[in-house]
Amino acid sequence: MEIKKLLSEMTLEEKASLVSGNDMWTTKTLERLNIPGIFMCDGPHGLRKLENDTEHVGMYDSIDAVCFPTACATASSFDRKLMNDLGVTLGKECQAVDVSTILGPAINIKRSPLCGRNFEYISEDPYLTGELATSYINGVQSQNVGTSLKHFAANSQETERMYADSIIDERTLREIYLSAFENAVKNSKPWTIMASYNRINGEYSSENDWLLNKLLRDEWGFDGVVMSDWGAVSKRPKGIASGLDLEMPGCRGLNDKLIIEAVNNGELPMEKLDTAVENILKWIEKFIEHRHKETFDRDKDHIAAVRAEEECIVLLKNENNTLPLSSSEKIALIGGFAANPRYQGGGSSHINAHNVVSAVSVKDNYSDKITYSQGFSHEEDVTDEALFEEACKAASEADKIVVFAGLPDVFESEGYDRKHMGLPDSQNKLIEKLLGLCKPVIVVLHNGSPVEMPWADKVNAIVEAYLGGEGVGEAAMNILYGNVNPSGKLAETFPLKLEHNPSYLNFPVANHKVFYGEGVFVGYRYYDTKKMDVLFPFGYGLSYTTFEYSNLNVSSTMDINETTTVTVDITNTGSIAGKEIVQLYISDNTDSTNRPVHELKGFEKVSLEPGETKTVSFILDKRSFAWYSTRLKDWFAANGSYTIEIGKSSRDIQLTAEIKITGSIQIPPVIDQDVQLGELLAYDKTREYTEKAFEHSATQFSDGDSDDDAPEMTRAMLEYMPIRTLRSFAGLSNESISEILSELRKLV
Repeated sequence: MEIKKLLSEMTLEEKASLVSGNDMWTTKTLERLNIPGIFMCDGPHGLRKLENDTEHVGMYDSIDAVCFPTACATASSFDRKLMNDLGVTLGKECQAVDVSTILGPAINIKRSPLCGRNFEYISEDPYLTGELATSYINGVQSQNVGTSLKHFAANSQETERMYADSIIDERTLREIYLSAFENAVKNSKPWTIMASYNRINGEYSSENDWLLNKLLRDEWGFDGVVMSDWGAVSKRPKGIASGLDLEMPGCRGLNDKLIIEAVNNGELPMEKLDTAVENILKWIEKFIEHRHKETFDRDKDHIAAVRAEEECIVLLKNENNTLPLSSSEKIALIGGFAANPRYQGGGSSHINAHNVVSAVSVKDNYSDKITYSQGFSHEEDVTDEALFEEACKAASEADKIVVFAGLPDVFESEGYDRKHMGLPDSQNKLIEKLLGLCKPVIVVLHNGSPVEMPWADKVNAIVEAYLGGEGVGEAAMNILYGNVNPSGKLAETFPLKLEHNPSYLNFPVANHKVFYGEGVFVGYRYYDTKKMDVLFPFGYGLSYTTFEYSNLNVSSTMDINETTTVTVDITNTGSIAGKEIVQLYISDNTDSTNRPVHELKGFEKVSLEPGETKTVSFILDKRSFAWYSTRLKDWFAANGSYTIEIGKSSRDIQLTAEIKITGSIQIPPVIDQDVQLGELLAYDKTREYTEKAFEHSATQFSDGDSDDDAPEMTRAMLEYMPIRTLRSFAGLSNESISEILSELRKLV
């Protein structure tokens, strides 16, 4: 495809036409110029392609496809290779059914447990989110199929998502809500990015020049297509000028006319429209030129979905080694989810699953001593005493009770946010009744985000299966019976109750605005800094074996412009093979700004045989230690002491070591009459001059008392004193202060 030549031959009308979709899922075909349309589809965890009708959303009317675990589950794998392999499989499926681009991954940060779309978002942590998204994108695009990284940006709730204004400071935006996008753009180069519905500080994402042009393209180097979320267009000509290439879905020609008018009257420069058209043509060419034959082997991919979920399930509690179950034990499976598992979320990513496997459907593969009783519905919250009585009778005859609980479809979905963190009352009531039988109770959860567990300290074991794809029933049974050793860890914190969440006072929307008042203190950054009790911490998960951490090796110093390698040994001290997720956190001891007590900056999943030891390595660079300075408009890490923490979770730190950063710049103080003496004394270039210029001023604050604490008290008082106040307290004239400020400016 000779893109420059095609561009020169296109009429204004054809250009205006090409920058919007043909229908709900395809781009325009321009037969005169032999430009084909290409097909895109949801979603991140399986294909939702409509075979014949491309004019409608068709949320539940798509091809037979394989539903893989959703992002809430795969994030708990902490496994880059798993995400890459999942991407490769999906890429092959796309080639098999002529899909050019998967609309995903979705990587908005889990700011609140209530976000209705949390099931398809990765984590509350931007580093983990960015790393896993990068691996997934690289996997998909290795098959010459595109991804659409979404939703760009700061859209962490569903309430008023098409209109709400995210009010958020730049540091928080950069460190928390943009960081994962930056990682993925720079390290996986997604073919497309999807602009979100919402506004950011007053400007719609789809027409935000700073977001799409200055940041995404100029600063990060993105060279692909920016498309709108479906219907996320307000002022189309402004969007094109601001970097929005493609409007989706089709606009039925209405915005074509506005584009033509804007070009003709000079409102929209032709070169801006040409850029959008060229980006779209390059995207089409990437797919068309690399089409190849693939077979969509649904049965094979189903097995891959089961294996993936096995890596994601998190064992949250296992009192007295209640698990794994034995085939000789009488087991009662209770709960509607045992027969009808909730394996995916509602909304645009809903897959027409090929082969949904429930625990009940495969129970005979594990033992002939397993019974099933419904107990409660998987679809609604209805207390049925007859079902309760039947379940309790079945459970009374068992050695152990396994309750498959969770959130019904109506409790969480795209389009609306949850109102609370509770499970259906009927489920909690039945669990309490079963506990009264004084038998071991195990709870298996099917949910897309954290739930309150009023019975958590009473049950013997808790297994978090999340929304684990179509093979979740088999994967859960393999974990319960020990065929697979659980190795997942939580990619989000489970608070004790909703009111503890840092966004609680500012979620979801007030007067059409979303105030991100918690700043950078999101998730474990908040809970751990406050030393607040939680139900289960970030990074937490148990195993059927045990692991020992030793031999942490950290350099004593690191030049900020270089990298350093951290190593640690992990030993499987148990009797069976297992996998451990080793987590590296960094704590800033420099007091250069207000920061969380620690932040995740490395993780590795390591497989170990009994007695085996492996060395895990982490490479750290400037960004590992840095925070975003709005003064510098850059990432900054101060010289000084930092702590490297190696943990099993954010709350279970096994080993620590100090490292000192050198070679960094200092952030200069703003030199005006409000500059504080402490700022000048802390800055190397102004310290000596400041000490001399104000050496006599300190005496004005001393009463001549010989008290040993007096000098220290004087220094403390002077540290936060603006220069202007020395007119009153030290007798300096305006002329003297102006002269001092002039000299200080020369030094900065």
